[in-house]
Amino acid sequence: MEVPVGQIELEGIPLFKRGKVRDIFDLGDKLLIVATDRISAFDFVLPSLIPYKGKVLTQLSKFWFEQLAYIVPNHLITTDVESFPDPLPQYRSLLEKRSMLVKKTRILPVECVVRGYLAGSGWKEYRQTGKIGGIKLKSGLKEADRLPTPIFTPATKAESGHDVNITFKEMEKIVGKTLAKKMKEISLKLYQKASLYALSKGIIIADTKFEFGLEGDELILADEIFTPDSSRFWPLASYSPGQSPPSLDKQFVRDYLESSGWDKNSPPPPLPQEIIEQTSRRYLEIYYLLTERKDL
Repeated sequence: MEVPVGQIELEGIPLFKRGKVRDIFDLGDKLLIVATDRISAFDFVLPSLIPYKGKVLTQLSKFWFEQLAYIVPNHLITTDVESFPDPLPQYRSLLEKRSMLVKKTRILPVECVVRGYLAGSGWKEYRQTGKIGGIKLKSGLKEADRLPTPIFTPATKAESGHDVNITFKEMEKIVGKTLAKKMKEISLKLYQKASLYALSKGIIIADTKFEFGLEGDELILADEIFTPDSSRFWPLASYSPGQSPPSLDKQFVRDYLESSGWDKNSPPPPLPQEIIEQTSRRYLEIYYLLTERKDL
Protein backbone atom coordinates (compact mmCIF):
# COMPACT_ATOMS: atom_id res chain seq x y z
CA MET A 1 0.00 0.00 0.00
CA GLU A 2 1.39 3.40 -0.97
CA VAL A 3 2.29 6.12 1.50
CA PRO A 4 -0.70 8.51 1.72
CA VAL A 5 -0.34 12.25 1.12
CA GLY A 6 -1.73 14.58 3.78
CA GLN A 7 -0.77 18.08 2.67
CA ILE A 8 0.74 19.54 -0.48
CA GLU A 9 3.40 22.25 -0.46
CA LEU A 10 4.77 23.55 -3.77
CA GLU A 11 7.65 25.96 -3.31
CA GLY A 12 7.05 29.24 -5.13
CA ILE A 13 3.45 28.42 -6.08
CA PRO A 14 0.89 30.50 -4.14
CA LEU A 15 -1.82 28.59 -2.29
CA PHE A 16 -5.29 29.64 -3.46
CA LYS A 17 -7.24 27.62 -0.90
CA ARG A 18 -6.78 24.62 1.35
CA GLY A 19 -10.06 22.73 1.47
CA LYS A 20 -11.03 19.76 3.58
CA VAL A 21 -9.63 17.33 1.02
CA ARG A 22 -8.01 19.39 -1.77
CA ASP A 23 -5.13 21.84 -1.84
CA ILE A 24 -5.65 24.42 -4.59
CA PHE A 25 -2.88 26.54 -6.08
CA ASP A 26 -3.18 29.83 -7.99
CA LEU A 27 -1.58 29.87 -11.44
CA GLY A 28 -3.00 33.23 -12.51
CA ASP A 29 -5.73 32.49 -15.03
CA LYS A 30 -5.81 28.81 -14.05
CA LEU A 31 -5.87 26.70 -10.88
CA LEU A 32 -4.07 23.53 -9.90
CA ILE A 33 -6.31 21.27 -7.82
CA VAL A 34 -4.50 18.54 -5.90
CA ALA A 35 -6.58 15.87 -4.16
CA THR A 36 -4.84 14.71 -0.97
CA ASP A 37 -5.64 11.53 0.95
CA ARG A 38 -7.40 13.46 3.70
CA ILE A 39 -10.96 12.46 4.51
CA SER A 40 -13.70 14.52 6.14
CA ALA A 41 -16.91 13.58 7.89
CA PHE A 42 -19.50 15.54 9.89
CA ASP A 43 -17.66 18.80 9.07
CA PHE A 44 -14.35 17.60 10.50
CA VAL A 45 -11.17 16.60 8.72
CA LEU A 46 -10.18 13.29 10.28
CA PRO A 47 -6.62 12.81 11.58
CA SER A 48 -6.22 9.63 9.50
CA LEU A 49 -5.31 9.43 5.81
CA ILE A 50 -6.80 7.00 3.26
CA PRO A 51 -4.22 5.60 0.80
CA TYR A 52 -5.09 6.09 -2.90
CA LYS A 53 -8.12 8.26 -2.07
CA GLY A 54 -6.86 11.43 -3.77
CA LYS A 55 -5.89 9.53 -6.91
CA VAL A 56 -9.33 7.89 -7.07
CA LEU A 57 -11.10 11.26 -6.72
CA THR A 58 -9.00 12.81 -9.48
CA GLN A 59 -9.01 9.93 -11.94
CA LEU A 60 -12.71 9.15 -11.47
CA SER A 61 -13.59 12.83 -11.95
CA LYS A 62 -11.45 12.86 -15.11
CA PHE A 63 -13.28 9.76 -16.37
CA TRP A 64 -16.72 11.32 -15.82
CA PHE A 65 -15.74 14.78 -17.11
CA GLU A 66 -14.66 13.16 -20.37
CA GLN A 67 -17.72 10.89 -20.57
CA LEU A 68 -20.24 13.67 -19.95
CA ALA A 69 -18.62 16.70 -21.63
CA TYR A 70 -21.28 16.59 -24.37
CA ILE A 71 -23.91 17.58 -21.78
CA VAL A 72 -22.11 20.54 -20.20
CA PRO A 73 -18.59 22.05 -20.43
CA ASN A 74 -16.35 21.44 -17.42
CA HIS A 75 -13.33 23.10 -15.87
CA LEU A 76 -10.80 20.32 -16.60
CA ILE A 77 -7.90 21.29 -18.87
CA THR A 78 -5.55 18.33 -18.30
CA THR A 79 -4.29 15.83 -15.71
CA ASP A 80 -1.00 15.28 -17.59
CA VAL A 81 1.70 16.66 -15.28
CA GLU A 82 4.15 17.02 -18.17
CA SER A 83 1.69 19.48 -19.77
CA PHE A 84 1.49 21.62 -16.62
CA PRO A 85 3.28 24.99 -16.71
CA ASP A 86 6.76 25.24 -15.17
CA PRO A 87 7.88 24.55 -12.52
CA LEU A 88 5.09 22.02 -11.82
CA PRO A 89 6.50 19.08 -13.83
CA GLN A 90 9.41 18.88 -11.39
CA TYR A 91 6.86 17.86 -8.72
CA ARG A 92 5.67 14.93 -10.85
CA SER A 93 6.09 12.29 -8.12
CA LEU A 94 3.84 14.29 -5.81
CA LEU A 95 1.26 15.43 -8.39
CA GLU A 96 0.98 12.35 -10.62
CA LYS A 97 -2.61 11.05 -10.89
CA ARG A 98 -3.91 13.27 -8.08
CA SER A 99 -3.89 16.72 -9.71
CA MET A 100 -5.92 18.61 -12.30
CA LEU A 101 -5.11 21.80 -14.17
CA VAL A 102 -8.45 23.60 -14.42
CA LYS A 103 -10.04 26.80 -15.65
CA LYS A 104 -10.53 29.48 -13.02
CA THR A 105 -14.28 30.03 -12.67
CA ARG A 106 -16.56 31.98 -10.38
CA ILE A 107 -18.08 29.21 -8.26
CA LEU A 108 -21.82 29.56 -7.68
CA PRO A 109 -22.80 29.28 -3.98
CA VAL A 110 -25.30 26.43 -4.39
CA GLU A 111 -24.67 22.68 -4.38
CA CYS A 112 -26.83 20.88 -6.92
CA VAL A 113 -28.03 17.66 -5.28
CA VAL A 114 -29.88 14.98 -7.22
CA ARG A 115 -31.52 12.10 -5.38
CA GLY A 116 -32.76 8.93 -7.01
CA TYR A 117 -33.16 7.05 -3.72
CA LEU A 118 -34.13 7.95 -0.17
CA ALA A 119 -30.95 8.14 1.91
CA GLY A 120 -28.80 10.34 4.12
CA SER A 121 -30.08 13.79 5.06
CA GLY A 122 -32.94 13.33 2.58
CA TRP A 123 -34.19 10.28 4.50
CA LYS A 124 -33.93 12.19 7.81
CA GLU A 125 -35.84 15.17 6.39
CA TYR A 126 -38.52 12.92 4.85
CA ARG A 127 -39.12 11.16 8.19
CA GLN A 128 -39.61 14.53 9.90
CA THR A 129 -41.66 16.38 7.28
CA GLY A 130 -42.63 14.05 4.44
CA LYS A 131 -40.67 16.37 2.14
CA ILE A 132 -37.12 16.93 0.86
CA GLY A 133 -36.13 20.47 0.01
CA GLY A 134 -39.78 21.51 -0.14
CA ILE A 135 -40.73 18.62 -2.47
CA LYS A 136 -43.63 16.59 -1.11
CA LEU A 137 -43.12 12.83 -1.41
CA LYS A 138 -45.73 10.10 -1.02
CA SER A 139 -46.11 8.64 2.47
CA GLY A 140 -44.92 5.22 3.53
CA LEU A 141 -41.53 5.26 1.83
CA LYS A 142 -38.75 3.21 3.45
CA GLU A 143 -35.08 4.02 3.82
CA ALA A 144 -33.21 3.42 0.54
CA ASP A 145 -36.45 3.22 -1.48
CA ARG A 146 -36.10 4.23 -5.10
CA LEU A 147 -37.96 7.45 -5.81
CA PRO A 148 -40.58 7.41 -8.62
CA THR A 149 -38.43 9.95 -10.46
CA PRO A 150 -35.10 11.60 -9.47
CA ILE A 151 -35.54 14.87 -7.60
CA PHE A 152 -33.41 18.02 -7.52
CA THR A 153 -32.82 19.25 -3.97
CA PRO A 154 -30.28 22.09 -3.87
CA ALA A 155 -28.23 22.88 -0.79
CA THR A 156 -26.16 25.75 0.44
CA LYS A 157 -23.35 26.11 2.94
CA ALA A 158 -24.04 27.49 6.42
CA GLU A 159 -21.34 29.37 8.33
CA SER A 160 -20.16 26.09 9.88
CA GLY A 161 -19.62 24.64 6.41
CA HIS A 162 -22.43 22.11 6.77
CA ASP A 163 -24.75 21.59 3.81
CA VAL A 164 -28.27 22.95 4.38
CA ASN A 165 -31.09 21.76 2.12
CA ILE A 166 -33.00 24.64 0.50
CA THR A 167 -36.00 24.86 -1.80
CA PHE A 168 -35.70 25.55 -5.51
CA LYS A 169 -37.37 28.93 -4.97
CA GLU A 170 -34.63 29.81 -2.46
CA MET A 171 -32.04 28.76 -5.03
CA GLU A 172 -33.67 31.06 -7.61
CA LYS A 173 -33.23 33.96 -5.20
CA ILE A 174 -29.51 33.17 -4.84
CA VAL A 175 -28.48 32.63 -8.49
CA GLY A 176 -31.47 33.94 -10.46
CA LYS A 177 -34.31 32.08 -12.18
CA THR A 178 -32.63 31.49 -15.54
CA LEU A 179 -29.41 30.09 -14.08
CA ALA A 180 -31.28 28.01 -11.47
CA LYS A 181 -33.40 26.38 -14.18
CA LYS A 182 -30.36 25.58 -16.30
CA MET A 183 -28.41 24.13 -13.35
CA LYS A 184 -31.38 21.94 -12.41
CA GLU A 185 -31.89 20.63 -15.93
CA ILE A 186 -28.20 19.84 -16.42
CA SER A 187 -27.91 18.18 -12.99
CA LEU A 188 -30.84 15.86 -13.67
CA LYS A 189 -29.49 14.97 -17.11
CA LEU A 190 -26.02 14.23 -15.73
CA TYR A 191 -27.52 11.99 -13.04
CA GLN A 192 -29.73 10.19 -15.55
CA LYS A 193 -26.86 9.42 -17.93
CA ALA A 194 -24.38 8.39 -15.23
CA SER A 195 -26.96 6.29 -13.36
CA LEU A 196 -27.77 4.24 -16.45
CA TYR A 197 -24.08 3.70 -17.12
CA ALA A 198 -23.38 2.71 -13.49
CA LEU A 199 -26.29 0.24 -13.46
CA SER A 200 -24.69 -1.51 -16.43
CA LYS A 201 -21.67 -2.05 -14.14
CA GLY A 202 -23.81 -3.32 -11.26
CA ILE A 203 -23.77 -0.05 -9.30
CA ILE A 204 -26.64 2.14 -8.07
CA ILE A 205 -25.90 5.86 -7.76
CA ALA A 206 -28.31 6.68 -4.95
CA ASP A 207 -27.59 10.41 -4.92
CA THR A 208 -24.91 12.86 -5.90
CA LYS A 209 -24.00 16.54 -5.88
CA PHE A 210 -22.45 18.95 -8.36
CA GLU A 211 -20.85 22.37 -8.23
CA PHE A 212 -21.02 24.84 -11.08
CA GLY A 213 -19.07 27.97 -11.89
CA LEU A 214 -19.24 30.73 -14.45
CA GLU A 215 -16.53 31.41 -16.99
CA GLY A 216 -17.73 34.76 -18.30
CA ASP A 217 -21.40 34.00 -18.99
CA GLU A 218 -20.85 30.29 -19.65
CA LEU A 219 -21.99 27.71 -17.09
CA ILE A 220 -19.14 25.31 -16.27
CA LEU A 221 -19.20 22.08 -14.25
CA ALA A 222 -16.50 22.32 -11.57
CA ASP A 223 -14.93 20.59 -8.57
CA GLU A 224 -15.50 16.81 -8.78
CA ILE A 225 -18.16 14.58 -10.29
CA PHE A 226 -19.57 11.15 -9.35
CA THR A 227 -16.81 10.30 -6.86
CA PRO A 228 -17.14 8.35 -3.58
CA ASP A 229 -16.88 11.69 -1.74
CA SER A 230 -19.74 13.33 -3.66
CA SER A 231 -22.01 10.36 -4.35
CA ARG A 232 -23.57 7.31 -2.73
CA PHE A 233 -22.66 4.10 -4.57
CA TRP A 234 -24.56 0.90 -3.73
CA PRO A 235 -23.76 -2.51 -5.25
CA LEU A 236 -26.92 -3.61 -7.07
CA ALA A 237 -26.46 -7.23 -5.96
CA SER A 238 -26.82 -6.39 -2.25
CA TYR A 239 -29.43 -3.62 -2.56
CA SER A 240 -32.47 -4.07 -0.32
CA PRO A 241 -34.87 -1.23 0.64
CA GLY A 242 -35.68 -0.72 4.30
CA GLN A 243 -32.09 -0.40 5.51
CA SER A 244 -28.93 1.50 4.72
CA PRO A 245 -27.29 -0.62 2.00
CA PRO A 246 -23.57 -1.51 1.99
CA SER A 247 -21.75 1.23 0.11
CA LEU A 248 -18.59 1.88 -1.88
CA ASP A 249 -18.16 5.47 -0.71
CA LYS A 250 -17.53 7.69 2.31
CA GLN A 251 -20.65 6.41 4.09
CA PHE A 252 -18.56 3.49 5.40
CA VAL A 253 -16.48 5.94 7.46
CA ARG A 254 -19.56 7.87 8.60
CA ASP A 255 -21.14 4.62 9.79
CA TYR A 256 -18.01 3.70 11.75
CA LEU A 257 -17.87 7.13 13.40
CA GLU A 258 -21.57 6.92 14.31
CA SER A 259 -20.87 3.66 16.14
CA SER A 260 -17.60 4.78 17.78
CA GLY A 261 -19.09 6.93 20.55
CA TRP A 262 -17.53 10.12 19.19
CA ASP A 263 -19.66 13.16 20.10
CA LYS A 264 -19.20 14.97 16.72
CA ASN A 265 -18.23 18.15 18.58
CA SER A 266 -14.70 17.44 19.78
CA PRO A 267 -11.80 16.62 17.44
CA PRO A 268 -12.46 13.23 15.86
CA PRO A 269 -10.43 10.16 16.87
CA PRO A 270 -7.98 8.43 14.51
CA LEU A 271 -9.49 5.64 12.45
CA PRO A 272 -8.42 2.07 13.26
CA GLN A 273 -6.05 0.59 10.69
CA GLU A 274 -8.70 -1.93 9.63
CA ILE A 275 -11.18 0.89 8.83
CA ILE A 276 -8.49 2.79 6.89
CA GLU A 277 -7.68 -0.29 4.80
CA GLN A 278 -11.33 -1.16 4.17
CA THR A 279 -12.10 2.42 3.14
CA SER A 280 -9.16 2.46 0.73
CA ARG A 281 -10.34 -0.83 -0.77
CA ARG A 282 -13.86 0.55 -1.26
CA TYR A 283 -12.58 3.67 -3.07
CA LEU A 284 -10.38 1.57 -5.34
CA GLU A 285 -13.17 -0.95 -6.00
CA ILE A 286 -15.68 1.66 -7.20
CA TYR A 287 -12.98 3.19 -9.43
CA TYR A 288 -12.17 -0.17 -11.02
CA LEU A 289 -15.84 -1.13 -11.43
CA LEU A 290 -16.89 2.12 -13.09
CA THR A 291 -13.86 2.68 -15.31
CA GLU A 292 -13.14 -1.00 -16.04
CA ARG A 293 -9.47 -0.22 -15.53
CA LYS A 294 -7.19 -2.69 -13.80
CA ASP A 295 -4.81 -0.31 -12.04
CA LEU A 296 -4.56 3.25 -10.80
